[in-house]
Amino acid sequence: MKTICEELVLFLLLTCFVHGQSVSFQTYTNPVIPGDHPDCTISKVGNDYYTTGSSFNVTPVIYHSTDLVHWEAIAQPVSASWSGYGDSPGGGCWGGHIVYCKGKYWDYFSRANTMYFVTADIPSGPWSLPTKVNNPSQLPYGLGYDNSIFIDDDGKWYLVVKNGQPNNGIVELGVDGQPTGTVYDLKWLNPNPYPYSWAEGPVMWKFNGYYYYSFARDLAGGQKVMRSQTLTADSASWQMLGDFFNINDPQVSGSLFTSPNHSSNVVTLDDSTFWVIHPLYAKGEWKGQGRQGLLNQVRYDSNGKPTADYPVNKSFIAPHLPSSGIPWMVPKSDFFATDNLNPEWSHLGYTPDNLYSLVDRRGWLHLSPKSGKMNTVTKNDGEHNYSLITRLDFDAKGTSDEAGLLILRGDEKSNVKLYSSIDSAGLKTIFFSFDNSEYKAENTVGDTVWLKIIRVDHGISGYFSNNGFNWTQVGQSFTISSIDSYSDFSTFTGTRQGLYVLNSAAYFDLYIYRDAYTPIFAKCPANQYGTTVASGTPGALDNIHDGDRALYAGVEFGNTEYLKSADSVVITASCASAGGVVEVWIDSLDTGEKIGECTISNTGSWSTFASFGAHLAFSVGGNYDVYLKFKGAGTDKLFMLRSLVFINKAHPETSVGELRSGQLPYRFELEQNYPNPFNPTTAINYQVAVTSRISLRVFNLLGQNVGTLVDGIFQPGTYKAIFNGTGLPSSTYFCQMNARNRDGVELTSIVRKMLLVR
Repeated sequence: MKTICEELVLFLLLTCFVHGQSVSFQTYTNPVIPGDHPDCTISKVGNDYYTTGSSFNVTPVIYHSTDLVHWEAIAQPVSASWSGYGDSPGGGCWGGHIVYCKGKYWDYFSRANTMYFVTADIPSGPWSLPTKVNNPSQLPYGLGYDNSIFIDDDGKWYLVVKNGQPNNGIVELGVDGQPTGTVYDLKWLNPNPYPYSWAEGPVMWKFNGYYYYSFARDLAGGQKVMRSQTLTADSASWQMLGDFFNINDPQVSGSLFTSPNHSSNVVTLDDSTFWVIHPLYAKGEWKGQGRQGLLNQVRYDSNGKPTADYPVNKSFIAPHLPSSGIPWMVPKSDFFATDNLNPEWSHLGYTPDNLYSLVDRRGWLHLSPKSGKMNTVTKNDGEHNYSLITRLDFDAKGTSDEAGLLILRGDEKSNVKLYSSIDSAGLKTIFFSFDNSEYKAENTVGDTVWLKIIRVDHGISGYFSNNGFNWTQVGQSFTISSIDSYSDFSTFTGTRQGLYVLNSAAYFDLYIYRDAYTPIFAKCPANQYGTTVASGTPGALDNIHDGDRALYAGVEFGNTEYLKSADSVVITASCASAGGVVEVWIDSLDTGEKIGECTISNTGSWSTFASFGAHLAFSVGGNYDVYLKFKGAGTDKLFMLRSLVFINKAHPETSVGELRSGQLPYRFELEQNYPNPFNPTTAINYQVAVTSRISLRVFNLLGQNVGTLVDGIFQPGTYKAIFNGTGLPSSTYFCQMNARNRDGVELTSIVRKMLLVR
């Protein structure tokens, strides 16, 4: 019997591995590629999927996936050192489509309205220098931009062409990647007065013997599709099928995204499901983050018309494909331990190879200045809550010398900078600036200094440190809504984040995207199932029920370069029900590792938040996607989550310590005073679950403060305060405990009633 059971368990594990779908991967929420991912195309090569698109002034990136939900940056097909590259916002590469054809990989793109291709033996490269694509004389207009590749069943391949409002076409390519002279001119598609606006970003695919041709209207949205049984320029053979996306979905009006277009071609899976990747701006306050990369399913009706799901606010059923261990696509920590930059990093515009190096000093990125402007390495800025950390070695000689962390608006005219320099008096100084506003603090650390930027929605705060443990804030926070909501529809690039130097070279030791030891706000999951977001500041993850889950991606716990590891977790939550359990997993649910469980109990009301702590099953280091799985009895809402933060056992600033009964207080608590009633003194016990600024104040019935008992930073532990009511009349009084983290965000507020009787 034991052997049979063991074989059954092994079979189930192997089945899970082969089919590759943990419970956490069975659904997804958009975007699957957060941050700017414009003009997407997609190709299926065996069991692998590749997407790329326009990059504009950012170095283009090729992404790889095995399940269409989890993506990784694997290559940059066009080097920033290519002499043909531009160096201005909105310039660079337009379009982009990687395909496998004629025994190798090709990537076609446009630069300055001229088409080029590069080739490679494997998609990760190395890639060749760009080759200009010849304009076929048979086509009465140039090859243009925003083009894509279509490969027919017989192996023939074609460049799908767009140039200006009236010009669409299909150009056959030969074995050398150049046009053969066979062209199909579709100038009839969008004649003056341009019924389809720009009819841009054309893509093609084939299904049930039909050629499908889909195109976007313009930046305002709209995607159309037509089909033909033959590949022809004859307009009579093409049937216009109408809108490609399901604009009649009843949830359209409430979607975070609006007016989808510029879709990729459709890819067909082995299970006969059909999918597209497409870019889309978020509405309003987050439009500045650029065109996010969204995944949606396509369905054909009985007449062969394809309709793609509209990207409404819900969890979608994921493709039934293995993820192969690829994490969720957010910026990853980098310790610069390789000879070449990870392809997640992009330069802005033309950047010669000698302006950066990973071998000048092993384990450090050496970044040298461009003439008269910043030299940067940047990544997509696609999320609303993160903490950026770098360790910098920089000796500024003048007030214009800068090196540090950067958040940059897409048009490169507005930015947030946290940097090391010297002030007008020649003193080493840490500056924190947003456009024309600036804070500064004396740099008492020296040339080698730690810098940290924390984003909470539109709020950005800056810090520096001598050791990466104890942080000093530089001035106050900035609100950068003007960056987050900005899009001018001419430079087309979304917000970027990363490292920069100006006028002088610097070394960077590491780059951390999401620090485990800085509060992670629960209302900002990368992926979730079953939950909603309670609005407001700081907000919370709401409507949590048994079986729901949430993902917080790219959490850095530490390694030999970032000397930290986690031994505990503190979760701030409210609960007016029986509560439940938060299971904490890394990598995935069920197929990953469960590192801890935290019990959430009743806090008295949904508006009363308290902190609950739990030790982890083992010391955690490394970079992981962190999944929360929620468990509880019945069908009622379990709790609301405000934040989670991990505790670093290696440093007293964050260690849970040895507390009463050897246990971590499982929440902030203000106990009832004793004695009560009292005259004239009473004792008040309170518990602190995580290092916080604690205030303990007593108010009378008029709301007047009649005594401040505590106001300062407290380590986790159990404490006692004494209140002396001498001189106060007999009455009811209220003792209020407030806890705030180091960023000033309230963690809890608890009130107890006290009675003074003379």
